[in-house]
Amino acid sequence: MAQARPGESGNAGGGVPVVAVVGRPNVGKSSLVNRIIGRREAIVEASPGVTRDRRAFNAEWAGRRFEIIDTGGLEAGVEGLEAQVAEQAHIAIAVADLILFVVDAVAGPTEDDLRVADLLRRSGKPVIVAANKVDGAADEPGAADFYRLGLGDPVAVSAVHGRGSGDLLEAVIGRLAPGDPSPSREWAAAAIVGRPNVGKSSILNALLGAERSIVDASPGTTRDPVDSHLAMPDGRVLRIADTAGMRRRVRIEDPIEYFSWLRSRATLRRVDVVVLVADASTGITAHDQRIAQEIVAEGRSCVLVFNKWDLIPSDELEVDRLERDLTARMRFLDWAVVVRTSAVTKRGMARLLPAVDEAIASHRYRLATAELNRLVRDAQERRPHSRTGGRAIRILYAVQARVSPPTVVLFTTGAIETAYVRYIEHQIRATGAFAGSPIAIRVRQRASGDTPRRP
Repeated sequence: MAQARPGESGNAGGGVPVVAVVGRPNVGKSSLVNRIIGRREAIVEASPGVTRDRRAFNAEWAGRRFEIIDTGGLEAGVEGLEAQVAEQAHIAIAVADLILFVVDAVAGPTEDDLRVADLLRRSGKPVIVAANKVDGAADEPGAADFYRLGLGDPVAVSAVHGRGSGDLLEAVIGRLAPGDPSPSREWAAAAIVGRPNVGKSSILNALLGAERSIVDASPGTTRDPVDSHLAMPDGRVLRIADTAGMRRRVRIEDPIEYFSWLRSRATLRRVDVVVLVADASTGITAHDQRIAQEIVAEGRSCVLVFNKWDLIPSDELEVDRLERDLTARMRFLDWAVVVRTSAVTKRGMARLLPAVDEAIASHRYRLATAELNRLVRDAQERRPHSRTGGRAIRILYAVQARVSPPTVVLFTTGAIETAYVRYIEHQIRATGAFAGSPIAIRVRQRASGDTPRRP
């Protein structure tokens, strides 16, 4: 069985306890996770093997917080991608404080169930058997068949209808170690996004130093956004979400892929910084540009990673031409921090975390009002706004109204041209304080006869 690795979640450090949900494929693990957390987050589909990576969610019952990990199916004798899925479940077992073993009460105990039960006994971890699909009293005898697993009293539950879920959660809380968990040390959150097969999971694994996400040659391997926690050198904890490849919506026909796409987009709204991974060896595509526009629309800070740099020709002229082309095609993110990497050779990986740190700091930075107004005043002196209708247009006052993203409000005597707004933004960026972060600029025009007031 896999051992716990550095950077993995767990309760050894005094954080919230971890509950791993395991079992063979298609017994309802993801449905049960959704029932426990009270929302549809884990992808549920009738076909087995939908859940591939292990994915963690925050949960609470009776005032007790814990982290619950959804995993792929555990099967004996599998190879290839299925074997990697099983390995992810093994890792979840290794880092968990409690195992929730989900079985199918309708199908009854199978040989795979017996093998998993033996594995769990050898793990030394406390185990609760959740006999799922007990939708009514007539199904309850099926739950009793699982006494033969030798893991204690099975808890009858219906993930679909919620029957017995309260009893199951009481059992979970009762088996967790007592004590008030320490507050989360999570400092910030990042999402790793990009089109399929550009190396997102490889980038995540290189960051964590562990096979946290499944890497496979076929595109679209990652379906659920996968949350990992990375301890920074100074003790801060960064949550990192690896997402499914963000395909064009019009091409998505498989409902599983469609919901994965929706989850990836939703992930952008719950993070501080987006790490956009592009394949430098194939160049920037229209799809990459659409993802960049999504990042801009959500107002997220960004680190732009040109991955697979080891596949770039070594000729200096060709490299220069390629860099100019990459930059031009990613003009939507001309403010992003750029890092060139090879997740395979680890080239450039040492620069990635500092770039993420810089982008997050920029996203949260607030420029002093006096400094901002000095910048605006000097900018107007160097280049006044063109006259409109024979009268001068001036910016009377400026204030940074918010952070994440930094939002600057300009109070003006008239309508400001778009090109002049960009000029003011460039002057603000010249301070060097907003590398990696968008800057939103709002213009409030003084009504005729109004006396300018400072907010």
